[in-house]
Amino acid sequence: MEKTDGIGNENGSTEEKQSFKDGSICGYNSLHHLLSANLKPQLYQEVSRLLLGLNCGKALETIVPPESAKALSSKHDFDLQAFKFSADKELLREPRVVRVGLIQNCIALPTTAPFSDQKKAIFEKLGPIIDAAGASGVNILCLQEAWMMPFAFCTREERWCEFAEPVNGESTQFLQEFALKYNMVIISSILERDINHGETLWNTAVIIGNHGNIIGKHRKNHIPRVGDFNESTYYMEGNTGHPVFETAYGKIAVNICYGRHHPLNWLAFGLNGAEIVFNPSATVGELSEPMWPIEARNAAIANSYFVGSINRVGTEIFPNPFTSGDGKPPHPDFGHFYGSSHFSAPDASCTPSLSRYKDGLMISDMDLNLCRQLKDKWGFRMTARYELYADTLASYLKPDFEPQVISDPLLHKKSF
Repeated sequence: MEKTDGIGNENGSTEEKQSFKDGSICGYNSLHHLLSANLKPQLYQEVSRLLLGLNCGKALETIVPPESAKALSSKHDFDLQAFKFSADKELLREPRVVRVGLIQNCIALPTTAPFSDQKKAIFEKLGPIIDAAGASGVNILCLQEAWMMPFAFCTREERWCEFAEPVNGESTQFLQEFALKYNMVIISSILERDINHGETLWNTAVIIGNHGNIIGKHRKNHIPRVGDFNESTYYMEGNTGHPVFETAYGKIAVNICYGRHHPLNWLAFGLNGAEIVFNPSATVGELSEPMWPIEARNAAIANSYFVGSINRVGTEIFPNPFTSGDGKPPHPDFGHFYGSSHFSAPDASCTPSLSRYKDGLMISDMDLNLCRQLKDKWGFRMTARYELYADTLASYLKPDFEPQVISDPLLHKKSF
């Protein structure tokens, strides 16, 4: 490996700290760029095989986006990448190829700007990226968690609730126009104000159909209580179960942010027939980055569906310092949201990640036939023993539950 950008030189520790601060990895926008720039092609090919897997026995194919999308990427300075997941040719079914997109972005204005200006600016920022997705023929597009506002849910300040809106509110109406224009299904994660139930707040994903209609919604099942991310000041666990939405382009579901840490949450979407599960998120490097490339990929493998993982980018500075009860002094930010959005497939292959610090659009063609092909290959549904899990869970939920532990009778016997 060449000793460039702070790799392997005596100033590495200082530059590493600076890299973490600006969001890069030793000056590179992602791990894959770092490796490709510093490894010989043959070595990088082998490392890439181990890191990204193989799709139908081959490395993922890249897709060349149309010139109009590339022009928008250049003009508005967002990362644009595109790949293709294939499936084996079948005798009785035609390929079911869907083009899917993920958008990651930082906020458009400082958190101190008037709320109306912040919202207007984020709409203006997202417009060209959505246009690039539309120009690229994306069929299903997912935005990051709470894309229409700063991620203020751990500041414990009531005023950020002003960003909340009903399911058919301003953000949904903004996206409905794009859905209709581009014949595109769009998943929009918002802070929902439930008008019919005492204006209760929820963390909600709205599913907008390709005709501009609202298909339905899903509310975040799992709420974090770790470090700065103690979001129950604003909303509690959702009440919509594990819905799968049948769209013109396939059956999709949304596992919002912290739900990715819960294997049974992923499982339930699979049991309900999901073919693609999206994970719109907001998470920072110090907390979760080692988990990020693992959990979604594991879910895709275990449940035989595709997963789209989206994380916002940037460091959001809030006007008033806050504490999180973990002993750290008051601080005005959560840390760096590290982007790195990517796709995972049921055959264990995955795309490289988008930038760790830039806005980005990740596009993937995926043949949904791959889902059934991997179910047939591995037989997870037939070998899972759900009846044993059901019995254990039913027993665990009882107040008098006792773990099934068999102790060695000689474990505590004194030796003479």
